[in-house]
Amino acid sequence: MKITHALVRPCIQGLADPQWKFARAQVPRLEAAVLELQDEDGHIGLGYVHAIPAISTHGAGALAALEFLAPRLLGRRADDIASIMEEVDATLAFNPTVKAGIDMALHDLLARRLGVPVHVLLGGKMRDGVALSRILPIKSPDEMAAIAARLAGEGYSQLKLKLAGDTVTDIQRIAAVRAAVGPHVALTLDPNQSYHAKQLISAFSKMERYDIALIEQPVPAADIAGLALLTRTLPVAIEADESAQSVRDVFRLVSERVVDVINLKVTNLGGLRHFLEAVRICEAGQVACRIGAAFGPALMQAMALQAACIPRALPYACELSEHLHLQDDPFTALPVKNGILTLPDGPGCGVGWRR
Repeated sequence: MKITHALVRPCIQGLADPQWKFARAQVPRLEAAVLELQDEDGHIGLGYVHAIPAISTHGAGALAALEFLAPRLLGRRADDIASIMEEVDATLAFNPTVKAGIDMALHDLLARRLGVPVHVLLGGKMRDGVALSRILPIKSPDEMAAIAARLAGEGYSQLKLKLAGDTVTDIQRIAAVRAAVGPHVALTLDPNQSYHAKQLISAFSKMERYDIALIEQPVPAADIAGLALLTRTLPVAIEADESAQSVRDVFRLVSERVVDVINLKVTNLGGLRHFLEAVRICEAGQVACRIGAAFGPALMQAMALQAACIPRALPYACELSEHLHLQDDPFTALPVKNGILTLPDGPGCGVGWRR
């Protein structure tokens, strides 16, 4: 069961909306990479390396890191995931999204070899699918309201509004979206670090009338004290995202009870093994976890879905439908029905190369 081939491929996709924007950058397209592993019996495993410069890495960096690490996988047993990933972690500093791609490809390969879904390798599923939240990029209040109305009509019961840190306009965005979708759609906010703590405390007095369920990473990632202040002060769930970039970060956030919720991403944490560690830390500390967005094709979302079916509880909707507004997806379909993403049939992550 030795790995005989490790092929690195670029994966370039445009967004249906090239003006898609959040507080830190505009994202007109993704320039990422895919790792394809093959064992001596012909089984294939796939992993996706997330590459957005403002979030993880850029396309050339992803390809270079994969090409540096891939030769170390050749000749290794497909079931030696732990020892391979320990070596990968020690060989190249940082680059968690690249390491996550390798980890995903190894799990996919072994699961396909054994004829089981990836979630079986992680301990088994707690659910067959997840409810989804959709993201509204930063636009004018009227434009965001129109997008929200369309998505609510497609069956999504939770929406996340990207905010810009401009309090007056952000409140107008929230008001317009709430008016467009009515009272029964849950709204969460994601300023992507564009507020400071006391600014948000002041702003929330005007936001709370629109029934906000959760606020994600409002302050800079390093401002742990600011996150803690918001958690203690505001009557709304406060979530860490950019502050939770490693298992060690998650441990600190939980042990010091800095936030109510932690946004967990397989890409940020360096793979499925570390994701599972982070989930168990959250569960032990009674801090909720949520599976957040990592832009990427059906392959990326299918891997994240396998992981999302592992936690005991998911009190907030997951963000695993962002493949739907990417163009030229090279992988088989991963459909969403009425705001629900269901585990696909078959071994591995459940999707493969489109024929």
